[in-house]
Amino acid sequence: MDLISLKGVTEKRAKELNKLGVKTSADLVRYFPRAYLDMTSRVSVREVYHNDMALVACRLVAVEPVRYTGRVKLVRAHLDQDGYPLTAVWFNMPYIAPRLKEGEYLFYGRVQNRYGQVSIVNPSFEPLEKNARLKGLVPVYPLKGTLTQRILREAVASALRTEKLDSVIPEPLRKKYALSDLKEAYFHTHFPKTQEEMQNGAARIALEEYFVLLSAFKLIKGDRNEARTNRYAVTEREVAAFERRFPFEFTKGQQAAVRAIYDNVTSPVRMNRLLQGDVGSGKTAVALTGIFMAVKSGFQAVYLSPTEVLAAQNYALLCKIFPDYRVAYLAGGTSAKEKREIKSALAAGEIDILCGTHAVLQGDVRFCRLAFCVCDEQHRFGVAQRNILSEKGENLDVLVMSATPIPRTLSLIFYGDLDITTIPDKPRARQEISTSVIPDRKYDDMLEYIRTQTKGGKQAYFVCPKIDDDEGEVTSVTELYEELRGRLPDVRFALLHGRMKDREKAEVMAAFKEKKYDCLVATTVIEVGIDVPDATIMIIYNAERFGLSQLHQLRGRVGRGSEKSYCFLLVGGGGETATERLNILKTTSDGFKLAEKDLELRGSGDFLGTRQSGKFLTDIKNLRYSTEVIFTAKKLTDEAFERRLDFDEVRRAAMEKYESLKDVVLN
Repeated sequence: MDLISLKGVTEKRAKELNKLGVKTSADLVRYFPRAYLDMTSRVSVREVYHNDMALVACRLVAVEPVRYTGRVKLVRAHLDQDGYPLTAVWFNMPYIAPRLKEGEYLFYGRVQNRYGQVSIVNPSFEPLEKNARLKGLVPVYPLKGTLTQRILREAVASALRTEKLDSVIPEPLRKKYALSDLKEAYFHTHFPKTQEEMQNGAARIALEEYFVLLSAFKLIKGDRNEARTNRYAVTEREVAAFERRFPFEFTKGQQAAVRAIYDNVTSPVRMNRLLQGDVGSGKTAVALTGIFMAVKSGFQAVYLSPTEVLAAQNYALLCKIFPDYRVAYLAGGTSAKEKREIKSALAAGEIDILCGTHAVLQGDVRFCRLAFCVCDEQHRFGVAQRNILSEKGENLDVLVMSATPIPRTLSLIFYGDLDITTIPDKPRARQEISTSVIPDRKYDDMLEYIRTQTKGGKQAYFVCPKIDDDEGEVTSVTELYEELRGRLPDVRFALLHGRMKDREKAEVMAAFKEKKYDCLVATTVIEVGIDVPDATIMIIYNAERFGLSQLHQLRGRVGRGSEKSYCFLLVGGGGETATERLNILKTTSDGFKLAEKDLELRGSGDFLGTRQSGKFLTDIKNLRYSTEVIFTAKKLTDEAFERRLDFDEVRRAAMEKYESLKDVVLN
């Protein structure tokens, strides 16, 4: 149903919802809350710790005109809570100003208390009198533009009343496993009366989504084993000689991975393998050895990277390791003339190894005898994209790599079509990184320490979860960049985030590596593939917003040189529970153990999200549910397919939901 058919949704509001990715009423009921307010938990700002999230009732006294400082647009409102003054501040949200009128409001956001001045940063808000009827748990949705929480709640309620929301899981299975009504689960997720209702609703919806996804996987994968087309002629002795090109001896795990690839490419069946290992475990060296097996046998190979920064680093490494082969680089920033020359040489067989980004996937990029494909950081590429690359050669041998260790239980479910190779060894010759959770009282001391270190030639990363903060819960990278430049004017700061063009990102990273900057303020675009030996300090803001695995990846950006390195974790909320979870990083440097702990503590909803699953499961990214949901869904899927229960309906729903996966072999 169209959005404007819903009660209270005007054309203007429909356009605002479109900006959130909500196009229909069906999209709206799957636009889940990012948090819930307990209306009994209003607090006095006098009692709130710095950086804690809080729900406060205040009187708005005055609003200052919008200020422009550099690239930052600042809205500031003066508030009063029972005679206690505080301010509300919004960064890069100038549209907020006209909506602020004098009166009583509920504000929800991150409280900062520095130098005796209390402020609440980027809070969501609504007039207090309009919230008088709200009780119990109240949903809080991600917002943009002029939408308010009240508008979104009313629109969702209207959509829930009109949508059918029938379950795809066959009725015999629903009865056998006593599954609750799906529509009821949606009501309980959006408007729960209790925590238990919310949790049960989220689990039921997640079960439905995983059932559909796993059904799609089953339909796509089938039981095919494709026969080998490309015959490799490389010998084990030649592979062993190639390994000696690296300035280190391969670990036992690397040697086992190379052996698995060699056995694969010399077998009658083509390779389709996932290679995973901890930060610095040597996956790239293994992948390059696989490429050698192909080019030594007279074939072409391609190395696909998710960003130009990472692709450029891989290209430099390929040129160094393969001086006797023809290596080329193709990315969005490559000039038109160079692109034409590279494409022509590729088609003519004059290039042995192509290193590039998504530009490699373009239709006019043709190979002469492509046989081996490496896909780095597999979760950054969709299945359909990898399939496009597979079609550029006949029965390609495919090696996909993941730097984020995935618990084996989950990898067996989501990568059941792949042979999984794990490099279990801890990295050699890597500095142990000292990890600390920094309390607010030590924040200024930490900044002074960083100032001292940069004067001594060291470099630091400052990482934020988001580019801009339109939800009021996190420090944004643009906000932090401006703050740090003001706090440390004698330190050279650079800014890096995902909205910058690839060429801009590459230029910033190159300048940082050349020490033209002391500190890099960035989002998680630096999570993988960044290697700056003089960067010895990693500071992560709102660390409670990240999983342990992702924090481990970010921490791995330092400790790459000979100097002692440090990782400082700053907590923006979550109290003692968040600090306790983060303290695990202080004693554990094993990525696989952290991944298992992550799964145990945060559940599969947080662990997988969109990072591990690409475009899959985006509907339920805000839900919290246990790993058991996934295994239940797999059991139901297996049973439905074995008994062929409602098979046509399951097929229709799965392929409709994941239409882009039709006729795709998962690579």
